[in-house]
Amino acid sequence: MIDLKGYRVLVTASTRGIGYGIAKVLLENGASVVINGRSIETVTRALSRLKELGNVYGVKADLTRQEDVEKLVEESIKFLGGLDAVVYVTGPPKPGFFNELSLNDWDYGVRLLILSAIWLTYYTLPHLRRSRNPSITFLTSVAVKEPIPNIALSNTLRIAVQGLAKTLSRELGSIGIRVNTVLPGYIMTDRVRQLIKDKARRTGKSEEEVLNDIVSEIPLKRIGEPEEVGYLVAFLISDYAKYINGASIPIDGGLLRSVF
Repeated sequence: MIDLKGYRVLVTASTRGIGYGIAKVLLENGASVVINGRSIETVTRALSRLKELGNVYGVKADLTRQEDVEKLVEESIKFLGGLDAVVYVTGPPKPGFFNELSLNDWDYGVRLLILSAIWLTYYTLPHLRRSRNPSITFLTSVAVKEPIPNIALSNTLRIAVQGLAKTLSRELGSIGIRVNTVLPGYIMTDRVRQLIKDKARRTGKSEEEVLNDIVSEIPLKRIGEPEEVGYLVAFLISDYAKYINGASIPIDGGLLRSVF
């Protein structure tokens, strides 16, 4: 168990999937957490499941809207009294090959995957400066190292978040704010289920066959679970990781073939 008692953490896009798994693990390890979703219904449902685990609050906010991100940070500070860590997660952009995507899809993707990260960093920095062990953890994807077929938006735009994180790790390290990225591979979420369905439709295979094809490429021979991403994030937030800054850590069962 990683002791996170006293840590105040904001986890975005956390009413389901990877974000929810991260929030769950942080709460189980003693952190106070603000979760976030686009609708009050999803936030309320997630809170009802998480509240028995610890000190948790919820804020409705759309990360593609700057004013919502500002409100999310303001509300988080009201609930927690400050911030020690920010965990940036977003919902997935539209899947598809480049020639299947419209310019509107790209515009929305930029707001979802790039501007949201910039806005969140901008509004949380003044509060992180006051923490004894502040950190920002950006969730991106193994696709930033090895592009994945049929997700042109994610392949392209998440690389910008990697660049932002590396830049921030250099700029903010001198004032003690650590910035790292976590690169999930195939984690059992609605997004992965969507990609499996889409590939099955395109190839004529069954969903089970597509899943088996994916698993066969993973050395550990299974899909990961959201909580497993949560354990890594909990470590990066904790005092044990005080000298880890500017790192990009895959959590993919060994899927990536690249050396660097």
